[in-house]
Amino acid sequence: MLDVTRPDGVKAIVEAAFKHFGRLDIVVNNAGFGLLGVVEEVSLEEYREVMETNFYGALQVTQAVLPYLRAQRQGHILQMSSTSGFRGTTGFGAYNASKFALEGMSEALAQEVAPYNIKVTIVEPGPLRTNFAGAGIKAAKKHIKEYDTTAGAFTASMRAGHNEQAGDPAKAAKVLMELVNTDNLPLHLPLGKFAFDVIRAKLQKMQQELDKWESFASKTSFET
Repeated sequence: MLDVTRPDGVKAIVEAAFKHFGRLDIVVNNAGFGLLGVVEEVSLEEYREVMETNFYGALQVTQAVLPYLRAQRQGHILQMSSTSGFRGTTGFGAYNASKFALEGMSEALAQEVAPYNIKVTIVEPGPLRTNFAGAGIKAAKKHIKEYDTTAGAFTASMRAGHNEQAGDPAKAAKVLMELVNTDNLPLHLPLGKFAFDVIRAKLQKMQQELDKWESFASKTSFET
């Protein structure tokens, strides 16, 4: 089993995989866990822990495989993000931060490796019926009661929704298998109706804010 937080272990596993298969075609960065807690509750240590796995772990795997992919001038990296990597949610700020970081890095990466025929796809699933909301999620040690009426509702729904999520992980895996065998690959791939709905809603809200505030906030050039 690979611990993505250990750089030496990551490098050794990647080397062993290349030696065994003779090449690397598809790399999936799927390691991660959730962390419940409002921004004020989560300690710096807890922030660092979720970032070490969800962001730095994926970064280390990505850096380890890139020399092989560049040498063979081919490859596809799937970064498993989340709708939480596109939209912030009350009570999930630390997890949001880790996935937002992954998405920012991956968008830059996609541009950097495009000349070498290496593709990057950021996968943004909605809720899937996996163990993410069970053993795959932790909670901040500190609890501030004042947030119970806001973040508390999200935490309760996350716990109550375990094994009740609408998304079928087998069908999600099938979509990804079909994806990697296509030529016209997307940079972002929401998975499931929930994902499309929440991402589209944020985009619409952002467009409304741009339209409302553009004339006020764009007057920053010397000539204006």
